[in-house]
Amino acid sequence: MPARPSRRLTTRLLAIGGAVALIGSTAACSSGGSADTGGKTQITFQTDNAPTTATTTKALVAAFEKANPDITVKVDTRPQGTDGDNLVKTQLSTGEMSDVFGYNSGSLLQALNPDNTLVDLSGESWAQDVDEQYKTTVSTDKGMYGAPFLTSFAGAILYNKKVYDKLGLTVPTTWDEFISNSEKIKSAGGVAPVIQTYGDTWTSQLLVLGDFANITAQQSDWADQYTKHKESYTEEPALAGFEHLAEIKDKGLLNEDFASATQAAGLKMLADGTGAQYPMLTNAIATIQQDNPDAVDDIGAFAIPAANADDTTLTQWQPNSLYIPKTATGDKLTAAKKFVAFANSSEGCTVQNDTSTPGGPYAISSCTLPDSVPPIVSDVAKYVSDKKAGSALEFLSPIKGPNLEKICVQVGSGISSASTGAKQYDQDVVQQAQQLGLQGW
Repeated sequence: MPARPSRRLTTRLLAIGGAVALIGSTAACSSGGSADTGGKTQITFQTDNAPTTATTTKALVAAFEKANPDITVKVDTRPQGTDGDNLVKTQLSTGEMSDVFGYNSGSLLQALNPDNTLVDLSGESWAQDVDEQYKTTVSTDKGMYGAPFLTSFAGAILYNKKVYDKLGLTVPTTWDEFISNSEKIKSAGGVAPVIQTYGDTWTSQLLVLGDFANITAQQSDWADQYTKHKESYTEEPALAGFEHLAEIKDKGLLNEDFASATQAAGLKMLADGTGAQYPMLTNAIATIQQDNPDAVDDIGAFAIPAANADDTTLTQWQPNSLYIPKTATGDKLTAAKKFVAFANSSEGCTVQNDTSTPGGPYAISSCTLPDSVPPIVSDVAKYVSDKKAGSALEFLSPIKGPNLEKICVQVGSGISSASTGAKQYDQDVVQQAQQLGLQGW
């Protein structure tokens, strides 16, 4: 989900309640092994070890093998987070990667040197159905290397619709309207206007990272210029996210226990109506569905508002992807392509719908959401269909500093000003940019 809440973090979110077991990947089968097992072609499929991923993977493999009786699929697992990233890089560089593997889209993919390590999938029949925004996150000038797996999700303001209805509030389209709603909730009493949960420090970043589509709505090339070190967070429009963090604290709009509350506690507040609004990733609806199923229909989502309504755009996290390494050849390559195609077929999408809770729409038209989805998912899908959604920064730039969550906690707690936090973050990313060898740093 990347430094958080990028892909590495998101995997952690989806795996709430499951321990991160460092399952050894040394048992992974090399693509260079025998192509036949008992007259069948055997391929290996590597995924992370999140419990939610395991559930969908098991069902998908079973359905694929039933539809393709001449192919068997052996599932290998790897750790989540940095350990998993390093393993993927090592296995690709040594030619030991599984025949198909699931991994991040966006900047982490680019670090795999895809032109030299992965199979170009742009000529596959399903490729024409892929959403254009997603396509840019798995492509280079030389090819498209990924196929979407599971749904996208967004960084948004989750809100309790019952609280809104009781107070006669409407979904805000500007930041001033959001603050006005929050102050009305505060005046009514008994409900925290804005939930923050700095006990889980990664959650502090949502008002900054989730504001990114508003930045690109105002300056479409901001990510490119940022990568070239020609834009920074100390200036508008990027400074706004830090300013939002400071403002909600300065105006006393937070829950009293914001400094120690966890994400689980924040979601419970949202579900039971003791908190009204929560900047959070929309795939958190899976946790609400598990812990507070009766409240699922009470929760909606709206884009973090920009200063001007015309600029208000939902920030979207693209799905993880399926990839095929260049070490998969012959019958294994043919079988691997069939598996990737199956995952993005109507049958494969049915498996995904039956075994996972969507956090947003799919990134390929061959996959559709179930007829009945939580309102939060419908809200995200409407922004996407209305073309009022844009990718998060991590899908457009490789730069993300390691200390953003700590900086956001300081700003959101009133310890540092918005301008100080933005300056600290600009300094935080320098070392990473230099390590990546980016020009201008």
